[in-house]
Amino acid sequence: MSPVVAAGFGLVTLGPEAPADPSRRDPAELRALAEEANRELEGAPAQEIVRWAVDEFGGRFCVTSSMADAVLAHVVSRVASGVDVLFLDTGLHFPETLRVRDTVARTLPVNVRSIRARQTVGQQDGEYGPRLFSRAPDECCALRKVEPLERALADYDAWAAGLRRDESPTRANTPVVGFDPRRGKVKVNPIAAWTQADVDAYISRWNVPVNELFRQGYTSIGCWPCTRRTKAGEDPRAGRWAMFEKTECGLHM
Repeated sequence: MSPVVAAGFGLVTLGPEAPADPSRRDPAELRALAEEANRELEGAPAQEIVRWAVDEFGGRFCVTSSMADAVLAHVVSRVASGVDVLFLDTGLHFPETLRVRDTVARTLPVNVRSIRARQTVGQQDGEYGPRLFSRAPDECCALRKVEPLERALADYDAWAAGLRRDESPTRANTPVVGFDPRRGKVKVNPIAAWTQADVDAYISRWNVPVNELFRQGYTSIGCWPCTRRTKAGEDPRAGRWAMFEKTECGLHM
């Protein structure tokens, strides 16, 4: 794992670099694999895309979920049981989000792993000052989301995310299978081509757990200090970091 540096906040790993794992695939091989799979799987059903990833990577494939809903975790669980689902527990989530996580862990045949930052929120306040999220949200995201994900993904060659092209202009070109050059891993987006209507229909058909905040005017849910309800006609992600010129936390950039 390489160090993460964010605008003056140095995040360093503890101890020496781990020795190279001989079972890990070369990034060049993974990039070529992703490009070929993206060509072949564009337009394929989400479960077929997941099946490819499970067959290709086995235990070195995981899923990430913000627990806004359990759609992606549910799709994956129908293909293969026991897949790791990584949840970045920032210490700043809404209680409703944690309830979705706990429901997924209790009811779906997946292995939910809550990944925490190296510091508690209180420890971070002590080192960087209180309410870092209101002064420097990029640095807060780097500390509480990006670095923990870097650390958690060390054991995997591929990961899946629930990105959709209709969520925002920055996600309009999301591939169903891509290569994450920063991490040297394959990134799978099984529901990239889904619309909100597709998501709603899937949730209704399978009674998938959904964050209660969606019924209260939220259309995209992150940490409570940086998430607000959206107004009619706004982009679904307009409620995220609304006070800043910021649209992504850094996980998908």
